Amino acid sequence: MTNVPAVVFIIDDDPSMRAALEDLVGSIGLQVRAFASPQEFLDSKRPDAPGCLVLDVRLPGMSGLTFQKELARAGSDLPIIFITGHGDIPMSVRAMKAGAVEFLTKPFHHQELLDAIHSAIERDTEIRRHAVVVTELRHRHATLTERERQIMKLVVSGRANKQIAAELDLSEITVKVHRQQVMRKMQATSLPDLVRMADRLDASRPTP
Repeated sequence: MTNVPAVVFIIDDDPSMRAALEDLVGSIGLQVRAFASPQEFLDSKRPDAPGCLVLDVRLPGMSGLTFQKELARAGSDLPIIFITGHGDIPMSVRAMKAGAVEFLTKPFHHQELLDAIHSAIERDTEIRRHAVVVTELRHRHATLTERERQIMKLVVSGRANKQIAAELDLSEITVKVHRQQVMRKMQATSLPDLVRMADRLDASRPTP
């Protein structure tokens, strides 16, 4: 994965707060993009890079908490740090339960926000890294024949060649050949490696 510079997105309708946050985040060498509203953010062309969103809770039109739900519904994994001058415990609990990285009440220490940003960017980088791995595994899995997929499923469930042969009404030699093909196409170095790949593929499938 190429080393793309991280970007911090800020949504705050207060121009002075927005400028202060831009200066703070920019002071540690991170790229910053600031917006006055969620709609401005949605209308913008955003770089495909690791990052996070610093989001004010109280915004005109759509609250930060509602926007958090909208992003989740749209399939966005962008980590969110909430900032507010009017926070309360139930509000912060709702935000954190919905996946927010941090919920900071103004005035907060600059370092608190910077620590939260670093944590959020690390999280997003890991999410992206995992997504690249899963995409590659899906490409490999797509090259398997239907029979090879059947055999892979049985192999990772712990069945021996003899058991697989009996279950699929094949010869043991045929099972061994298919098994070798599965290992080669999936680029698995060992059975535990293949099991890990299968687990990642299963975990990435949407729940019905």
